[in-house]
Amino acid sequence: MGEEVDRLTCPKCDTSLEPARLSAALRVCYRCGYHFRLRAAERIAMLVEPGSFREENQAITAKDVLGFKDSQPYSQRIEHSRTATGVNEAVTWGTATLAAHALVVVCFDFAFMGGSMGAATGEKITNGIEHALDRRLPLLIICASGGARMQEGMLALMQLAKTAAALGRLGAAGMPYISLLTDPTMGGVTASFATLADVIIAEPGAMIGFAGARVIQQATYETLPEGFQTAEFL
Repeated sequence: MGEEVDRLTCPKCDTSLEPARLSAALRVCYRCGYHFRLRAAERIAMLVEPGSFREENQAITAKDVLGFKDSQPYSQRIEHSRTATGVNEAVTWGTATLAAHALVVVCFDFAFMGGSMGAATGEKITNGIEHALDRRLPLLIICASGGARMQEGMLALMQLAKTAAALGRLGAAGMPYISLLTDPTMGGVTASFATLADVIIAEPGAMIGFAGARVIQQATYETLPEGFQTAEFL
C-alpha cells in the first residue's frame, strides 16, 4: 500500500511512476517523455555544476502598492505564496558554473503565483541581466509563467519594456543570451524577454503563446488546430 501511495501518475500517458526512477530521469516520464514541472531550485540544481549556484536579491519580494483586492487581498496572496513555496518571488537568479563556464541564471518558479511577473519579478530579472552585462557573462533565462501579474496593473506591464531594454543593452555589448521556454510560457513574458534571445530552446510539449487558446477562438471564431501553442507547433 505504501508503494502505491508514493507513486505518481503521468498526466499524459496515465502510467503509475516510481518516484525514484522518475527522479533519476530528471522528472521526465520514462514511458512517454512527458516533462513534469520543476521548482526553480530543482531545475537549477539539475543544470549547473553542484554547489556552484550563488543566489542574488533573495530578499526582493512583491508589495501590494495598489491595495488590490479580488476574492482576497493581494497582500494575502503574496504571503500565502511565500509560505506555500518557501521563496519570496516568482524568479530566482544568481551566478553559477556550467561546463566550466561562469554564467548568470534567471529561473522562474511557476509554483509562486503561476510564475506571474510583477514589479519585483521584473526588478530581479533586470538585475540579473545587468549583472551579466557588468561581468560580461552569458545569460540563461528559464521561463515558466502565465504572464504579467494582474494584481499590479500597469506596474506589471512596465516590466515588459524594462526587461526588453536591459536585454537591448546586453545584446549591444555582444553578450550571448539563451532562453529556455518551459510549460507554460505565456502572456507578457512571451511578448518580452522570453523571445528576445540569441538562442531559444523549448521543452517538448511546452505551452507557449501570448493570449490563451480560448480567447483566440472567441476573437477569431475559428477552430484552432490540434497542438496549437505547443513548442512543436511553433
